[in-house]
Amino acid sequence: MASITKELTFKSVPFIRIFEDGTVERTPLPYPSYVPPSPDQDPETGVSSKDITISENPKISVRAFLPNLPQNHTQKLPILVYFHGGAFCMESAFSFLNQRYLNLLVSEAKVIAVSVEYRLAPENPLPTAYEDCWAALQWVASHSSNKDLDSNKEPWLVRYGDFGRLYIGGDSAGGNITHNLAMKGGVESLCGGVKILGAFLSCPYFWGSKPIGSEPKGEEFEKYHHSIAWDFVYPSAPGGIDNPMVNPEGEGAPSLTGLGCSKVLVCVAGKDDLRDRGVQYYDLVKESGWKGELELFEVEGEDHCFHFWLMIESKTETENVKKVFKRLASFLV
Repeated sequence: MASITKELTFKSVPFIRIFEDGTVERTPLPYPSYVPPSPDQDPETGVSSKDITISENPKISVRAFLPNLPQNHTQKLPILVYFHGGAFCMESAFSFLNQRYLNLLVSEAKVIAVSVEYRLAPENPLPTAYEDCWAALQWVASHSSNKDLDSNKEPWLVRYGDFGRLYIGGDSAGGNITHNLAMKGGVESLCGGVKILGAFLSCPYFWGSKPIGSEPKGEEFEKYHHSIAWDFVYPSAPGGIDNPMVNPEGEGAPSLTGLGCSKVLVCVAGKDDLRDRGVQYYDLVKESGWKGELELFEVEGEDHCFHFWLMIESKTETENVKKVFKRLASFLV
């Protein structure tokens, strides 16, 4: 029988390949892409976790995390709705990396976290991920008006969640999602009138058609993977790489005074090729006249989302990794 060779139509090293027959192949991750939750507490951190399907059509799931609490605990906890990274086309809320990250952050910050398993491109191109994450945020907010534990509500959120301290946050592509949901929260209401208190953007993915700072120039910039990735995950984006969802100062971008939260933390890494975009975002928010609390936190000498990659090597005790977790924990209060 003659062998069938599939024709490659797209390749974005090191992430993903698409073939003419529609097959999508993702590069295997250097760690398990799925690990089960820990309903009986993670042995290292004491954090419990569970998976919840919040919508069947479309299928949207979350993984919820609860810190180790004494039996007589009555004080309400801040809530973090978290959006993972992965260029909108990789990763999962259920992967080893995100499970470990949320276990450590929830243990350090003493928050309830809800990590969103949004649908990925290219099977579900943007704005699908934004829509899924907004739906998950609305689902969380819907618990604010529920005083009784009925079968449709998540008891961790009802019993322990402080809806006056609702945060959103994410790393890389998740940082981009965080920005766009904070903007949406400035013009659309959440269930029960809940407000987003704060947002953190860690190594956020922003880009544009013109280089800034230390970014490569000329043809090298035009072929840079950040530009290619955006066209791939959002091929119908009006304005392309200058669409306001990826370029906050692109043509037609709404004023950043519309950010629908009270405080913002932007985290960047000194050697990250997205570092200048994160700093520019901080400057744009500052110059916009937005009235909230704004802070830039930089870790020098480190690369993109370094605190994740060091977790693979079990190097969570390095000084710079500890700095990141401590800073995020101090923000989520």
